[in-house]
Amino acid sequence: MMKTLSSGNCTFSVPAKNSYRMVVLGASRVGKSSIVSRFLNGRFEDQYTPTIEDFHRKVYNIRGDMYQLDILDTSGNHPFPAMRRLSILTGDVFILVFSLDSRESFDEVKRLQKQILEVKSCLKNKTKEAAELPMVICGNKNDHSELCRQVPATEAELLVSGDENCAYFEVSAKKNTNVDEMFYVLFSMAKLPHEMSPALHRKISVQYGDTFHPRPFCMRRVKETDAYGMVSPFARRPSVNSDLKYIKAKVLREGQARERDKCTIQ
Repeated sequence: MMKTLSSGNCTFSVPAKNSYRMVVLGASRVGKSSIVSRFLNGRFEDQYTPTIEDFHRKVYNIRGDMYQLDILDTSGNHPFPAMRRLSILTGDVFILVFSLDSRESFDEVKRLQKQILEVKSCLKNKTKEAAELPMVICGNKNDHSELCRQVPATEAELLVSGDENCAYFEVSAKKNTNVDEMFYVLFSMAKLPHEMSPALHRKISVQYGDTFHPRPFCMRRVKETDAYGMVSPFARRPSVNSDLKYIKAKVLREGQARERDKCTIQ
């Protein structure tokens, strides 16, 4: 199945198997949106604006293959528990953010990690698959003085110990410290192309969207080893109904893949 997307005057298709969603969760004022901003455009905004829920989409052409990454930047207040559960159900990779100078935000990350494991386990049980959840626990604001630290690194590392699909990073969205490295490890754990990391592809604006078009005259610009990424400026969060259909299709797709693997083994 292919998804058809439009950016500006350029229309292109992304295979469903190459479409992913990254969900960013954490308490208020820990820097979730700042990390997302670093990922999308390499910028940091000093002014704080409370997030209700922001949706972004980035499209990649990596060695001629199309990929789509939807980014859901969630509210730290989670006023609608059902919507949070839906966000978790549709997520493929997760970033849980806390502030190194806030014990309360770290406790919230521990609760979120437990909730994600519980919710995703229910979904995986429908396909009889082992749950593999690529996840990064992110301690933000490591540019602050050590005197302000309320969460020791050793304690945070316990959340990821023994899980090869979970990693811990201390970052600074303000100073752009360890942010690229964090995304590189996250995509590696998810078995996604390394070139999806911010530092490993060329950024293309929407006016050059024809670079992504599969027609030969557009693809002359793209070398076989090149990787390009473009933020879609008109992306809108899918409706609840669309998300529910997505979850259903995902369960069916994974179930069919499991049956194919059984046939191959036999």
